[in-house]
Amino acid sequence: MQHKGSNRTYPPAPMSPRLSIYRWHIPMIASIAHRASGMALILFVPFYLWVLHGMTGTPEDFDQAVVLLHSPVGRLALWIADIAVVYHFCNGIRFLTLDAGWCESQQMMRLSARIVLFIALLAALFFGWLLW
Repeated sequence: MQHKGSNRTYPPAPMSPRLSIYRWHIPMIASIAHRASGMALILFVPFYLWVLHGMTGTPEDFDQAVVLLHSPVGRLALWIADIAVVYHFCNGIRFLTLDAGWCESQQMMRLSARIVLFIALLAALFFGWLLW
């Protein structure tokens, strides 16, 4: 395929690009992690509602909710949800700044992605320390 005004021939672009054909870079990882954190938050909602129901229900429901929250599974769920909230919030602010036209250079996009990933790492360590 030739582009207008060019003598070079390019291979046809894939109809549906897959992740396997791209060279991975930090902003791409940050974007994928943003989607994953959003999915984690959505999947956490039923767990959160069940715990909330247990906290406001009968004393037996409350005891079950407390036991679950103190179990390794409950702590892991809270840890993942906490990291997802922090990451999704920080990266959402990053995306809003990009949408506003700020920090659009490639260097700033890489730097802002690294900053958000670093904040998420700090949050993971902090919430891990807090929950265990």
